[in-house]
Formats: sequence, structure tokens, C-alpha cells
Amino acid sequence: MLFKNQLACALAVNLAALLMLGCSSTRLNHAPVEDRGTRFGASGMITPAVKLPLGFENAGNPGYYTVKPGDTLIRIAMEHGQSLRDIAHWSQVSDPNRIEVGQVLRVVPPVNTQVQIKPVTGPVVIASSTKPAASSAARGAISAASPPTTSTAPAAEIHWMWPASGEVLAGFDEIKNKGLDIDGKAGAPVVAAADGRVVYVGAGLRGYGNLIILKHDNVFLTAYAHNQTLLVKEDQSVLKGQKIAVMGNSDADRVKLHFELRRQGKPVDPLKYLPAR
Repeated sequence: MLFKNQLACALAVNLAALLMLGCSSTRLNHAPVEDRGTRFGASGMITPAVKLPLGFENAGNPGYYTVKPGDTLIRIAMEHGQSLRDIAHWSQVSDPNRIEVGQVLRVVPPVNTQVQIKPVTGPVVIASSTKPAASSAARGAISAASPPTTSTAPAAEIHWMWPASGEVLAGFDEIKNKGLDIDGKAGAPVVAAADGRVVYVGAGLRGYGNLIILKHDNVFLTAYAHNQTLLVKEDQSVLKGQKIAVMGNSDADRVKLHFELRRQGKPVDPLKYLPAR
């Protein structure tokens, strides 16, 4: 019996010694934690990454426009007398339907734009001022190479015509009406007021319905709104008097044509340019 008690005590002592040895020799081997996604400034505060708007370096410079809430690219283009596609190209906008507040857009052609002007091969018509008049192709090429503030085709060289035959329902008003509202029947023809190029076709400008915008040179644009059907495509050349749409009441309270004439993007009274009736 004494032997058994001694053996039990010896085993207990050995077990305790082993436990103490294990505790003293155990080491924690945790890997260090590294936060690769957090950056700290000099003050120790977290500094979040800031995404600057596209073109921010040109903000405030001449020839650039900073996008404001509610802006659309077509409205910006119209108010600066430019083509939507041109502004998108100059500003490297991949999706014209998506622009961001604070984004800076180029709204005038780059200064270093060079256009190859083909020699005029046709007959030269001498104007009453005794200066030779360039062909329409050469005049368009010269206009494309010039800044928009300089007109190579003065107003006197564009002979305007009425875009519709109806009576004027509402005249020009700088605040309330930026053009003329012309009466007519649904399906009546809408024609180009002068030679030009189609720079917009669509219904993306609120309040205008089905809209066509023509660019006539580096100075003048014309807009034709509330149409029923649009008969031309973007980048298409049209002639004075060519049928471009049929009259309707899209986004309007009645059938009518809303016609605007813009000089360098600013609405002007079309009655000062259209022939007297």
C-alpha cells in the first residue's frame, strides 16, 4: 500500500513538471497584420483617394466649359454653336449621354487643327464687291480651320428662307421664347432655312421634342423642334429648301414648328434674318 502511494506521488510530480515545461517552452507564432488598403497622412489621419473630374486642369481657361447640374451635352453644344460630336471628340468623351458635374469640356476647336483645303477647280463667281467667292467646299474647309469667334462667311453671304409656311404664333423673346413658333398642320413640310450640315437628330433636349439642328458655318446654327417625323441623319449635308422633317406636336401643346437661329450659340431674332413676307 505504501508502495502504491509513493508511485502515485511520483507520477503526479512528473506530470506537473511536464506541464510546467510545456508552458514555459510554448511560443505564440502569429503573423504580423498589414493593412495594404489604408494610407495615413503626416497627421496620422486617413487620407481617402480623390477622383478629379475629367479635364479639371483646363477649368476656367478660355474655350472650355465646366459641366453644371442639369447640363446635357446637346444643350452645351447648342449654346456654344458647336456640334455635339465635335465637343465629344475634342473633350475625349466616349459616351455623349454621360457627362459628370465638374467635368471640363472643350467647346472650341483646337488651335492646331489643320485642314487640307483642296484647290478650287470649278468656275469662280465674282461677287458685287469684286472679291472672288470661294466654292462651298472650300468655304466649309476654311470655316472648320478658323476659331468660332471669327466668321469666314458673314451673315450677308447666307440667304435664309422660311422653314415653314404657316403664320407666326409667337415671336422671339430673349427670356420666354428663343425663336419663332410657326403654325401649321400635322405632316406639313419643314425645310432647311439654308445650306448646312446636320449636327443633331433626336429627342434628347427637354422641351424641344423631336429636334433637328443644322450647322451652317462657324457662326450660325438653326434648330427645328416639335417635329412629327425626322427625315435626315446626323452628319448629312442638306441644301436650302430641302425637306428635313414633317411638322408635329412632340413635346408641345399643339402642332407647330419652333424655329431658332443662333449666332455663336446665342439665340437671335430670326425675323432680322428671314426674308419679309
